[in-house]
Amino acid sequence: MSSRRPERVWVVTGASSGIGAAVARWAVRAGDAVVLAARSQDRLTALAQELDAPGQVRTVPGDVTQWADQQALAAQALAAYGRIDVVVANAGCERGSPFLGGEDTPEEWRTMVMTNVYGTALTVRATLPAVVQSRGHVVLTGSVAGRVAIPGELYSATKFAVAGMAESLRLQVTTAGVRVTLLAPGRVDTPLQPTGLDAPTLDPSDVARAVGFAVSQPPAVAVNEVVVRPAGQEI
Repeated sequence: MSSRRPERVWVVTGASSGIGAAVARWAVRAGDAVVLAARSQDRLTALAQELDAPGQVRTVPGDVTQWADQQALAAQALAAYGRIDVVVANAGCERGSPFLGGEDTPEEWRTMVMTNVYGTALTVRATLPAVVQSRGHVVLTGSVAGRVAIPGELYSATKFAVAGMAESLRLQVTTAGVRVTLLAPGRVDTPLQPTGLDAPTLDPSDVARAVGFAVSQPPAVAVNEVVVRPAGQEI
């Protein structure tokens, strides 16, 4: 392990690809330690090898919809580094057909709702005691779709729920010195994005820089919402 004490310790869910992986890269470049969480150990291992930062990276496979897994994530982060300063509750998915004219069964919605809403809440609950102790920062990954509804999509409802969760959390913990940021990106070039979409998209690194901006503000400054769209996205 490196003898250098990291400035911050991050816990990032949904870290194996897309925005989560980009946030991990940003944090490691900043000299911070990162605990990476996702369902696939193979992908986490590959990212850790890419980051090539001994002492700064830990991987914890698990499912955000399982309370025991989220408790284990928080416990392993604390065992490795003694504190948690930043939590990025980023795990999410977009599944299921529209309300009218869909071909998938409604069961496809269950996974999405459980991941995007329940899983996000479990991540917050499991890590929050440590974040309160460190007077740290919680980032919840919402979406522009949680500000402007997508016609016929239950996905929008899950992201509106994340927006409400972020504000409810902020109201509870802001007087304890914890900062809360709702991250609301527009279209991002990630595995969640439909293939063949002829529309402007952000690179995940663009979104990671926005997260870094919010987290790097002085302690007296709280950036409570970051909306970042690709230039040219109308909605």
